[in-house]
Amino acid sequence: MEEKTENKMEEKTEENQDENPEEMNKEIEQETTDEDIKTEDLITESKNKTDKTEPILASKTEKTEPTQDKENNDNSNKDNKTDKSSYQADSIQVLGGLDAVRKRPAMYIGSTSGRGLHHLVYEVVDNSVDEALGGFCTRISVILNEDGSVTVIDNGRGIPVDIHPKFNKSALEIVMTKLHAGGKFDSGAYKVSGGLHGVGVSCVNALSIKLIVKVRRDGKIYTQEYEKGRPLFDVKEIGKIEAAGERGTEVRFWPDKEIFTVTEFSFDILSSRLRELTFLNPGLRISIREEKTDKEHIFEYAGGIVSFVEYLNKNKTPVCPTIYFKKEKNNSVVELALQYNDGYQENVFSFANSINTIEGGTHLIGFKTALTRTFNNYAEKNKLLDKEIKLSSEDLREGLTAVIAVKLSEPQFEGQTKTKLGNSDMKGIVDSVVTTGLGTFLEENPKIAKLIIDKFIVAAKAREAARKARELTRRKGLLEGSGLPGKLADCQERDPKKCELFIVEGDSAGGSCKQGRDRKFQAVLPLKGKILNVEKSRLHKILASQEIVTLVTAIGTSIDVEFDIAKLRYDKIIIMTDADVDGAHITCLLLTFFYRYMPKLIEDGHIYIAQPPLYKIKKGKETWYMYKDEELFKKIKEIGKDNVDIQRYKGLGEMNPEQLWDTTMEPETRTMKKVTIEDAVIADEIFTILMGDQVEPRRRFIQEHAKEVKNLDV
Repeated sequence: MEEKTENKMEEKTEENQDENPEEMNKEIEQETTDEDIKTEDLITESKNKTDKTEPILASKTEKTEPTQDKENNDNSNKDNKTDKSSYQADSIQVLGGLDAVRKRPAMYIGSTSGRGLHHLVYEVVDNSVDEALGGFCTRISVILNEDGSVTVIDNGRGIPVDIHPKFNKSALEIVMTKLHAGGKFDSGAYKVSGGLHGVGVSCVNALSIKLIVKVRRDGKIYTQEYEKGRPLFDVKEIGKIEAAGERGTEVRFWPDKEIFTVTEFSFDILSSRLRELTFLNPGLRISIREEKTDKEHIFEYAGGIVSFVEYLNKNKTPVCPTIYFKKEKNNSVVELALQYNDGYQENVFSFANSINTIEGGTHLIGFKTALTRTFNNYAEKNKLLDKEIKLSSEDLREGLTAVIAVKLSEPQFEGQTKTKLGNSDMKGIVDSVVTTGLGTFLEENPKIAKLIIDKFIVAAKAREAARKARELTRRKGLLEGSGLPGKLADCQERDPKKCELFIVEGDSAGGSCKQGRDRKFQAVLPLKGKILNVEKSRLHKILASQEIVTLVTAIGTSIDVEFDIAKLRYDKIIIMTDADVDGAHITCLLLTFFYRYMPKLIEDGHIYIAQPPLYKIKKGKETWYMYKDEELFKKIKEIGKDNVDIQRYKGLGEMNPEQLWDTTMEPETRTMKKVTIEDAVIADEIFTILMGDQVEPRRRFIQEHAKEVKNLDV
């Protein structure tokens, strides 16, 4: 066929040289189309014969005569577009302006979920904070408007509005519409800033269905509006400033619902970030208000990161006063505040130019290295350790609360979301500053130093006990996954992404769950009573708890320093307890354990809480299940009170297996709560208050929130 087609083409070329070239091309194009149809028919026919034909088809398609014929015709006729797999120069797209941001938003803001949505606010606020770092801004206001938009107002210098000499447009429009445009590339405008790439506010503009910016500067008010990053009109003056000295920038934006899967902002998530910023910038006042609920927070801390550490430890018992020092080296500023408490958890926050580097970076590595070396050197020099005891970095971080903040002129973040600092020289700078500052403090305060070292010694002994406990449980075949717990009713599926584990309260509920589940992908693990409160216990005591070891073995990841998410056996771990006080307490105990020793499970979205119904309503042959009191009252009002049977479920064991499947376990109909960490500081505070050994904070919490109780079981 290949030769035949070529001959036809040659004959037409020789015989019809005087004919219209357009008509000749049409004939060739028609032949090509006919051959394409035959090729598609061949592929379709082959697909119907077998499911595993993709590689074979690719090979066959390359060898068939129609395909060769088509390729030759493509070479003869450049206008032919029938080959969808062709890769030519016209396949290369150049995305101009902000189109690249809208095409691949996750590259710029991390994701299009709630995390990326809130990152939009961070980008705008960070610009205002950069003004504060330069000494030009003292107030920032964030307003969550009722229409779903967010307004950020500051009293900084205001974005310049004069004409840019290169682009012949207002500098305001350049900043808002062009990637890699801003005043932070030149240290003359900003000596220190969190901005690095010049894409922050322009990304916000690109990912907003609408954005309005107002600038108060030089006695005048200017504005410009945008839709999906495109200006609707040139920057224009709309009024005069009445108050003397009034200035600043106001940005209001509406996130694009076509881009984001979530468009509702969380007051608590934003409050957490704004609180951090005020701790890091003493004298800066940041307020946040939600119009829908009238909730408002005003943050202002004169004490800086010392106040931050004290805030984090306010419900804990400190072992020592807060250690603080600040030093400039190689044009970078290192600031550190740390304090030890009598707890067992490490709580370290790192920042670079006020950006929360949640993944750490070189500054955090330098801090941890210096911390371990300095304390070890001091303890050995002053002979505070027994010969058999060697302090590890793990011992030195038990009960540690610390905030390390660095300021540098040329920050190198890994990615636009700026979660990790990459400046290689910061490791040595921080290491040197911490070694000197901490060493000086220890030498000047030997009594405090001994108190801290004594805590390390206790931690080292506990670590050794935990190691022995871990080895003992490992010898028994636990924690390794080699032998699963006897009470675990495992599922048949072996792909973890398709599997679910229900952690249920007691053997009665466990029996119903085992009978009602889909054994193909649902596993059931009944726990006996309440597990150990890990907030008050060290690791060696935790490993001595049979119920916790059973739980860890079933999940498969191990815990603490040996935790490995790759060994997770179930994609969804579902806590399913009774709808009473005991059930709520068991849920709290399990969440405390996951948060303290398996936090990655929560961070990656693997932990859920089942929502079994509270009521069963039956009238005649019809049955309804209600999950809230409001639903119950509404249903009774709808169907009437006559001949209605209402059953209040207090335990899962009261449901038969079919009811449990229909209401709580069936993926198509069930309701579950996904456990997430929106505010790490508040989460740590709540666990410390509710599950810790301090009674007074817990009593105060109960008194403050007593009127918010909805389901009181007495």
